[in-house]
Amino acid sequence: MDRILKLLTWPAALFIAGILLWYEQYKLTGNPGSVWLFTVLSDWLGIHGYEKPFRLAVGSAEIVGSVLVVLPWTRIPGAALCLGIMSGAIFFHTVSPLGIDPYHDGGKLFTEACEVWLASAFVLFAYRREAVALARRVAGTRLVRMA
Repeated sequence: MDRILKLLTWPAALFIAGILLWYEQYKLTGNPGSVWLFTVLSDWLGIHGYEKPFRLAVGSAEIVGSVLVVLPWTRIPGAALCLGIMSGAIFFHTVSPLGIDPYHDGGKLFTEACEVWLASAFVLFAYRREAVALARRVAGTRLVRMA
């Protein structure tokens, strides 16, 4: 069963990378919709005027996560990074003025964030033993046995 789950991480990783990299064209080129979205967020966070660095930092992190999750030897940290980024996206869509449907398209952006979050969680689940071992090494302490 673990072998099948690990094989299924390939399409999950490609899905994650495909969705995240698709939106980079908007973040990195300063598309007006992306600029508006990050302006709303930066103003809401009280960091007025920092839309561009915020947008570019998120875009850069998404590119890094996309590359890491596709490479088999970095799939675990990549999935963890993507899970964290999408947790932030979901959080901001649910508690900030953005809302679930900022572009009035039926909440496509929010839905895709949830899908990428689920795919990232699946990758981490499929590699749960390796992920716990990596977390233990990184933390340098004994973590609660999870796998």
